[in-house]
Amino acid sequence: MLTQVLITAAGLGLSSLIGSAIGLAVKRIPHKWNDIFMGFCAGTMLAAAIVGLLIPSVAGLSTAQWWQPMLGMVAGVALISTLDYITPHLHRLSGLEMEKHRASDSSVNRILMFVIAIAMHKLPEGMATGIVFDENNLSNAYAVAISIALQNVPEGLVIVTPLLMVGVSSIRATLIALFVALLEMGGVGLGYMLGSISGLLLPALLAMAGGAMLYVISDEMIPETHAHGHQKPATYALVSGVMITLLLTSLAGA
Repeated sequence: MLTQVLITAAGLGLSSLIGSAIGLAVKRIPHKWNDIFMGFCAGTMLAAAIVGLLIPSVAGLSTAQWWQPMLGMVAGVALISTLDYITPHLHRLSGLEMEKHRASDSSVNRILMFVIAIAMHKLPEGMATGIVFDENNLSNAYAVAISIALQNVPEGLVIVTPLLMVGVSSIRATLIALFVALLEMGGVGLGYMLGSISGLLLPALLAMAGGAMLYVISDEMIPETHAHGHQKPATYALVSGVMITLLLTSLAGA
């Protein structure tokens, strides 16, 4: 199991670096294709959150035990909501998004804020993958890992291109991209250790990771894909992402 966790962590880190490398090469991506990519990723994450995290979190529980995953989901949503409130959006820092957050872009170094925002959002993603590996059905773990790996590629673009747009050198942007990849890999290990501590905590931890992913999908990804007039192709891409993730999950469990 540990070998599979390490391989998965490396895969997530590699997918993030691939997206960052593409960002360094193209510098800028049209909104239409960005929305399509993000829509597809939202679909993969939606299916993985439900099939790979939320359904396993309630499997085998009695009615009296349902408070565990419910509490976990509320905690996951509250955590990401709080982080979302106190840290800036990546698109806001790049000048592509008008939504403002409590933190003032002008009061703190923009690059430092950018790195903090990335760190706050990437660590839970890695943990969501690591937590599932404590479960007996590895197809769920693979579904979550694949969905996040697919999502990492366009997100790598989102990480690098705003940095380049605000004048950060390619070398520093590359180092930040490497830091982000290592952080997510560390999150996988942390999630696996948390899930291994006690089976009693697993339903709550799975639901917490699922709730966090649902929040990101609803609050960040879907609104972003519908903000530039390309909501139709983005919606089709989301449905495709759901279908492909369900297919991959089925094949992994076969």
